[in-house]
Amino acid sequence: MSKELKTASVLAFERKLDPSDALFSSGNWAARIDSENWAPVGLREKSVRGTISNRLKTSGQDPAKLDAAIQNPNLQTVDVAALPANADTLKVQFTLRVLGGTGQPSACNDAAYRHKLLETVKGYMQQHGFNELAQRYAANLANGRFLWRNRIGAEQVEIHVAQLRDGQPASQWCFDALAHSLHNLAAPADEAGSLAQLGELIASGLAGDSHVLLQVTAYVRIGAGQEVFPSQELILDKAASKKSKTLYDVDKVAAIHSQKIGNALRTVDTWYPEADDNGPIAVEPYGSVTTQGKAYRQPKDKQDFYNLLDGWVLKDKAPAIEQQHFVIATLVRGGVFGDAG
Repeated sequence: MSKELKTASVLAFERKLDPSDALFSSGNWAARIDSENWAPVGLREKSVRGTISNRLKTSGQDPAKLDAAIQNPNLQTVDVAALPANADTLKVQFTLRVLGGTGQPSACNDAAYRHKLLETVKGYMQQHGFNELAQRYAANLANGRFLWRNRIGAEQVEIHVAQLRDGQPASQWCFDALAHSLHNLAAPADEAGSLAQLGELIASGLAGDSHVLLQVTAYVRIGAGQEVFPSQELILDKAASKKSKTLYDVDKVAAIHSQKIGNALRTVDTWYPEADDNGPIAVEPYGSVTTQGKAYRQPKDKQDFYNLLDGWVLKDKAPAIEQQHFVIATLVRGGVFGDAG
């Protein structure tokens, strides 16, 4: 009598969408076709005198003391990044590797579980392939979601995606990012064909059928001298830091973290309960959105990754097709999912 199949206590997956950091440079919109020599965007410090604007305990407080507290200056030193006065366009560039082997654990200490998991993922691939997920990843390249705050209020945003072979562009696509919807990941009619081609390429990479390395370049026309927004560093020792805001740079060039780029690309989950109102969220095991302080996939509703995966692999209860997409997208995301105590 065979023993009951259980989740491996050690179970880990490597991410299959592997972006680099995105570096910032500046130039003019008319010169974007030949932008190899655009100047890097650097960081500089700025010291400012702010006002006290946080909530104060005003109950029973002497008005004179309150006036004195508010008059105290709020002195801050912050990092800022901005385009120079003679440049109106921000260039954001990164590379993206699409890797095969989705569903194959990088670490698994239970051979029987590994075999069943691989069978389950193989069944999904044979029935659905990676087309649905790949089209969504491609849409997030085309709509410029990875630009985050830099996309807001831009006059024009153009995205160039090139497949690199031997360091040279083999295929290229160009997208008008502002014509694409961030809410439903839909493409305008005139760019649907290009988006479909890019999606097919990403799907072939996820399936392991071809080597896929993409170079993504975004041109954002925001205005000469305007502030731009690289990633903000998390400073654990705030007492030792002399700045209230520290921005990320790579060799003194402003940049966005690769983790933040990856988060934007995997913002494809429209299968959670409140998706019609909120739009897509990043693929996370519990549907967590830290900026909203909410987890949309609660374990009590049996819609989280762990309940869906265990039901699918351990109990042979395949979830709805939409939730199958979510489970596979979480495996593409990667992570440590073992059932260790």
